[in-house]
Amino acid sequence: MPFNLDDTTALLARTPAALDALLRDLPDAWTQRNEGETTWTAFDVVGHLNHGERTDWIPRVKRILESGETRPFDPFDRFAQSRESEGQTLAFLLDEFARLRAGNLEHLRALHLQPADFVRRGRHPALGVVTLSELLSTWAAHDLTHLHQISRIMAHQYRDAVGPWSKFLGVLQCSGHSASA
Repeated sequence: MPFNLDDTTALLARTPAALDALLRDLPDAWTQRNEGETTWTAFDVVGHLNHGERTDWIPRVKRILESGETRPFDPFDRFAQSRESEGQTLAFLLDEFARLRAGNLEHLRALHLQPADFVRRGRHPALGVVTLSELLSTWAAHDLTHLHQISRIMAHQYRDAVGPWSKFLGVLQCSGHSASA
């Protein structure tokens, strides 16, 4: 599917509500447990998404529009949520995510991006040259990655309880990206 800003923002606008519906008021057994050493909890993932809303997507959009390839993006700390979310509740993090995302989408709309803007290029510190459309597409795919990750983390809590059905449950067979973005 080729990049389309309206399609992308339609997905991005729904992620906060999807997370809220899935996670709000669940017992800690679902939200504070992980899949093993060095893996994340659902709480950690929401904290990671908040950090990205503050430091990644819109700042990188601005960097492309203002500096192009001449000034690389600032590196992203994929583990900042450990310190930033300390002492917070999941309800607070979910509310914060909804607030941050709404603000970022409003900022994105206010840019009045045109088709010619989507081929503008920036420089990622590890990946090299990227386009604005690639960055915005990645933002949407990143949301989906973490929705998948949260589903997998939660399903993992019942990995033994499901008994022999586990071989039919694809969510229990997936093993990627627990500790990374």
